[in-house]
Amino acid sequence: MSQPHTLATEFPFIARHPDLVYLDSAATTQKPQVVLDALMHTYQNDYANVHRGAHQLSERATSAYEATRHQLMRFLNVPKPEQVIFTHGTTESINMVAKGLLKQVQPNDLILVDQTAHHANLVPWQVLAREAELQLKTIPLDTQGCIDIAAFERLLQHKPKIVALSHVSNVLGSCNDVCKLTQLAHQYGAWVLVDGAQAVGHFSVDISAINCDYYVFSSHKMYGPSGVGVLTGKQDALERLEPLLTGGEMVVQVSYESSRYQDLPHRLEAGTPPIAEVIAFNAALSWLMQKDRAQLFAQEQNLIRTMRQALSEIEGIELYGASDHPVGVIAFNLTGHHHYDVTALLDQHGILMRSGHHCAMPLLQSLGIEGCCRLSIGLYTQPEDMQKTIEIIQQVKVFLDELE
Repeated sequence: MSQPHTLATEFPFIARHPDLVYLDSAATTQKPQVVLDALMHTYQNDYANVHRGAHQLSERATSAYEATRHQLMRFLNVPKPEQVIFTHGTTESINMVAKGLLKQVQPNDLILVDQTAHHANLVPWQVLAREAELQLKTIPLDTQGCIDIAAFERLLQHKPKIVALSHVSNVLGSCNDVCKLTQLAHQYGAWVLVDGAQAVGHFSVDISAINCDYYVFSSHKMYGPSGVGVLTGKQDALERLEPLLTGGEMVVQVSYESSRYQDLPHRLEAGTPPIAEVIAFNAALSWLMQKDRAQLFAQEQNLIRTMRQALSEIEGIELYGASDHPVGVIAFNLTGHHHYDVTALLDQHGILMRSGHHCAMPLLQSLGIEGCCRLSIGLYTQPEDMQKTIEIIQQVKVFLDELE
């Protein structure tokens, strides 16, 4: 039995629905049994509020909760656990940085955002630019859908204050050399945020090697529960942030007149967190760390390349994005047919994929399209899934062509 099939059997949804092909992993991944078990175990045996209680149940919950922070430190090669901040998702993490830097910027400071940015890594910077009277410019792409290094270096001559990058595009599958880009940006004194939501579930990420100021991602895109995000980065960069939320948990002293905040990480973690979900996230991390991630990533890339080649041989298919080393996704359209019609018909045949603008409207506008179909894979995706998908796409094309 091949390894991809063995992994597929660890996912209850995949095992229980052999008639469906789930190709929407870039939106959210299915969960292995170990994650579901951890979530249920916490609610049934160890659920209590964390950090606040003196009783044994709270102490157990706190210990398990903080174990996830330490596991993330190892998973990402982060120097200290206090440099791992829990949020409710990538979107909140980016907003936390954008809002947290409001007092650190001056009118006419420049923000650079790469052209593939998800709305979550664009809109918060637009809001900051409007509120603080900053400038915002986009970084052009090369022919592979990656950041154009020469164009980036020209923009850096204007000495931006903030550079917001995508590690991997959720539409094109292009992977940026964020180590090199961060190094270049730091030479001009910029603070760098990297959106890693589409990266961490596919390959190992070394935060110390990237050396960015902020790195953000979500649990639910890497086989963990929803409602959990991570903000990590350099300690001084994290300490620079004003808290997005204030209230309980993040304070050390409160009077009617004033309050004093805790140190990292708690000063950025106000309120009751998603306790069981954070604890179950540890199960997802442990599950991933037990795998040969380099081998699995190579298998994923082989699936994507094979699928892309097969799609390119279908007359009328228009492909977008990286062709050499795509990560996780393929974006395409069937010429003459609306992307929603294509995915709706695929759904009727059990092929589950996404259509629309994929929260990247400016990127699609730059490609001259309003939307597209997107298939995205996970560790449970098997070669036979891809073969079935190709066959159904061919059938859908014939059906739609006959309607004209």
